[in-house]
Amino acid sequence: MSEHTDPLSEDPSPPASGARVPWQEVHPAVRAAVEEFLGAPVGEAVTQPGGFSPAAAVRLRAANGRRAFVKAVGPEPNPDSVRIYRDEARIAAALPASVPAPRLLTSFETEGWVVLVFEDVEGRHPSLPWRRDELDLVIEGVRNMSAALTPAPIEAPPIGEAFGEMFDGWRRLLDEDTSGLDPWALRHLGELAELESGWAEAAAGDTLLHADLRADNMLFAGDRLYVVDWPWACVGAAWIDLACMLPSVTMQGGPPPQELFPDPDPAATAVITAMAGFMVRMSRQPPPPGLPTVRAFQRAQGVVALDWLKVRTGWA
Repeated sequence: MSEHTDPLSEDPSPPASGARVPWQEVHPAVRAAVEEFLGAPVGEAVTQPGGFSPAAAVRLRAANGRRAFVKAVGPEPNPDSVRIYRDEARIAAALPASVPAPRLLTSFETEGWVVLVFEDVEGRHPSLPWRRDELDLVIEGVRNMSAALTPAPIEAPPIGEAFGEMFDGWRRLLDEDTSGLDPWALRHLGELAELESGWAEAAAGDTLLHADLRADNMLFAGDRLYVVDWPWACVGAAWIDLACMLPSVTMQGGPPPQELFPDPDPAATAVITAMAGFMVRMSRQPPPPGLPTVRAFQRAQGVVALDWLKVRTGWA
């Protein structure tokens, strides 16, 4: 890959990062258990900033030279994160070797904390603002991954079940305060709610989906693309991972979604409608405990998704 490719845009975007817990603030019982697994005391701990959860995400090097990437979360300040990490441990343990994901070495719970220990991948996130050469590699990698995960190689819930309570944003807004809502969205709120209502059927399929692809969930390691953080894995149509990734790509300096996903299929429009409704409505809510930055990120994605929806529907 060329080191001289110009960025696609210099526009700033909200960072995909939250309040990480330093290794020294992780519960002592967790640190002791990890050191026992590694076979020696931790000599180096480097926090990784990407991601929103109020948890530890640390690359460790033990005194015996063994390395690992450790994710650990406690019940405070956000108990939902514990459930999410349990889901991730279950999915990560079941992923076959063909999935381009770091291997889970072990996972356990102690003192209310959920701990996942992965192989340490020597890699880097895609450059931001996005570079077109790296974006093209990611799009190819996502398409190849979706093809390799069809049919789904492990048990996972259908996407309509996994996101059913989240992808009803426009329908909820029918009964909520809509002050400050985009005028186009307000004008078409009833139509958006109706279109959104069919998203689950439109998204059905037999592909194992990551369902949360963003630049901070990807690593380049040499010529290989790794996809990390799989707690939202579910089963649906093969095109969904790519389509749902694109608002974050645009907000982080990439081209408009319609340039990368021109497919006019009405099924895709229904899913994009639901995704836009989720982003728009959630960005209007108070931040969850321990996740102070997530609403700004959702808001920025919602602006892109809504603009994309205006193009796809052609509504005035």
